[in-house]
Amino acid sequence: MNRARRAALAGLSAALAITSAMAASPAVAAPYLVGIEDERILLSEPEQAPAVVAAWVESGVDIVRIHARWGDLAPGARVRPAGFDGADHRDPGYHWAELDRAVDLVHGAGLQIMLTVTGPGPLWTSRAPRRRNPRYKPDPSAFRAYAGAVATRYGDRVDTYLVWNEPNIPGWLSPQLECRRGRCTPVAPHLYRELFQAGRAAIKASDPIAEVVAGELAPIGNPPRNENSRMPPLTFLRSMACLDERYRPLPRRGACARFRPVHADAIGHHPHGVRAAPDEPSRDPLSAKIADLPRLFGVLDRLTARGRFVAPGGGRLTVHLTEFGYQTSPPDHAIGIPVAKQAEYLEQAAYLAWRTPRIRSLVHYQWIDEPVRYRAPGRLAYAGWQSGLHFVDGRPKPALAGFLTPFVRDGSRFWGQIRPGARHRIALERPDGPGRFKTVAMAETDDAGFWSLDIPGEPRADHRISTEPIVPAA
Repeated sequence: MNRARRAALAGLSAALAITSAMAASPAVAAPYLVGIEDERILLSEPEQAPAVVAAWVESGVDIVRIHARWGDLAPGARVRPAGFDGADHRDPGYHWAELDRAVDLVHGAGLQIMLTVTGPGPLWTSRAPRRRNPRYKPDPSAFRAYAGAVATRYGDRVDTYLVWNEPNIPGWLSPQLECRRGRCTPVAPHLYRELFQAGRAAIKASDPIAEVVAGELAPIGNPPRNENSRMPPLTFLRSMACLDERYRPLPRRGACARFRPVHADAIGHHPHGVRAAPDEPSRDPLSAKIADLPRLFGVLDRLTARGRFVAPGGGRLTVHLTEFGYQTSPPDHAIGIPVAKQAEYLEQAAYLAWRTPRIRSLVHYQWIDEPVRYRAPGRLAYAGWQSGLHFVDGRPKPALAGFLTPFVRDGSRFWGQIRPGARHRIALERPDGPGRFKTVAMAETDDAGFWSLDIPGEPRADHRISTEPIVPAA
């Protein structure tokens, strides 16, 4: 079956200029896992889920991210229920039905799963339950039991576990800071280090060959004004390693008194660009959006060089981009970008992921928009999340085509991916008169569906590709 897709690349050439830091990356193929996440459908709308998962399979998705939220699965109360054994996944106090259904559906479709084992937990898992905030100082020993129960229950279907979602945001972990007399010091990084090390130990005890990923940090922070100010991701990582602003070890007292190096199989990160293009670096040097990944890599390398973080085999830490997307306007007229820009930016991000060997996966969030919930003026007027490849009524956005077959021009390079299944032959074509196209070059996809052509001097014009499967010889 032939498919043709026109891309108006001439008009996008300025937007596709890659920053020098990214352009310095090797030009060899470095396939990554293409992922998707949409828990609203998987966990809350079971009637839609089978058809959506089937669409993911047809789209060539490799891996699906799912949350295993402690507070939704364990019994909730201010006091731990009598007799409840959090380490035993068979304890009748656990409520696994929704997650069981989602995991079985995705695994049964042949897709890989990355499971985010995250809080907040029930109120009794806080070390200060009287505050009535389950996010406040979670008990690492209780989390260890929970993480072990998750890994025991799903170890035959899950190979990658992500420990805690966005711990640099107070909505997931608090307090972020301790502030006295106008001076704030980090708290959440130390809480998270304890949680991660406890969770990793339990997961590895149950499933020694599982990949256990640290981080999953949100890309931006705020100035440190109070205990609920979200922390910039690069500050969070340095503090988690008990290093000061100059990467010198902090005194071994307080939260760093019993510091142990953080062993992680990889780092998870959420490089949402918000409104910025994937090649537009943040002005804040402590942020880590999609264009700021060289900053993130630099910090990780300094942490491993100082022995504060330890990667498998003592090498460099690789990175899973476990949540990424752009909200669109419509429907979000507060912080959304035009739907055409979303399509352009997602293709650009796919290309950057391909050309950056340290990236192990790029997970798009979401498949379908959440409904808009009008709650207040300003940004809150468009509550919910609207980064889907479809509008909430199921209509596809322009970005869907680019997600399925990304196609990018970067100077003399033409790049793309054809998914799923068999290898394909690519014909790159440009206009050759009214209604006619001329084949400029040919390529074949690799086993992951990626292809790349370098054609110096090719004029700026609207190009398209034609594809056909390569039929193996009998």
